[in-house]
Amino acid sequence: MARQEQVLLLEPQHELKFRGPFSDMVTTTLKLSNPTDRNVCFKVKTTAPRRYCVRPNSGIIDAGTSINVSVMLQPFDYDPNEKSKHKFMVQSMLAPPDMTDMEGVWKEAKPEELMDSKLRCMFELPVENEKTHDMESNKMMSSSLLKSESSTLSMKSMGSTLDDGEVKKIMEECKRLQMEAQRLREENKQIREDDGLRMRKTNVMSSQHPSASVAVVKEEGLSARMMALIVLFFVVGVVVGKLVL
Repeated sequence: MARQEQVLLLEPQHELKFRGPFSDMVTTTLKLSNPTDRNVCFKVKTTAPRRYCVRPNSGIIDAGTSINVSVMLQPFDYDPNEKSKHKFMVQSMLAPPDMTDMEGVWKEAKPEELMDSKLRCMFELPVENEKTHDMESNKMMSSSLLKSESSTLSMKSMGSTLDDGEVKKIMEECKRLQMEAQRLREENKQIREDDGLRMRKTNVMSSQHPSASVAVVKEEGLSARMMALIVLFFVVGVVVGKLVL
């Protein structure tokens, strides 16, 4: 026996679109409307349950009302060349008038009482991101070209951008730096000469100090001998004088 035609109105009807970037969770909304005069039970199923989070994934839609179902896609590495094979199915059935246990109703439901609608998933990047990606690619290519040509064009670009006044300033600055370097070399030479002169004076003075001390010792030795001779002559004179007397 053929299944009943879906009584719920789905919006969108055939595709769930998820717009990137997909580095974060992406959420899309599925609207379920019940245009009948009876309450309808529903369930939302997917072929990739680990990739999606559905809230609410089941429930009851009162007669003449609607409900929004949030379908959340988990983050993943997006490949534009890979087509999504994920699908969703909205399954529904008319709720019994005296329903108390919804899970029991689903278990006891007959196949001909079930209604379903299928939707496929579509992944797409916003136009702004695609343009940004192209611009970044162009920037990278331009940067690589500039780097490869910078070594050969540096001198030409310098010559073309500097005018005569700037060249003259650069030449004057080079000349000033050369003169400064020459002055520093002369000062360094003078400092070395002054150091050598001080060293020579120090050596001369150190060589003169020992001779001066020797002369002082000699003079002291001579004066001591003279004093001894005077004392000796005095003693001899006293002894001779006593003998004469």
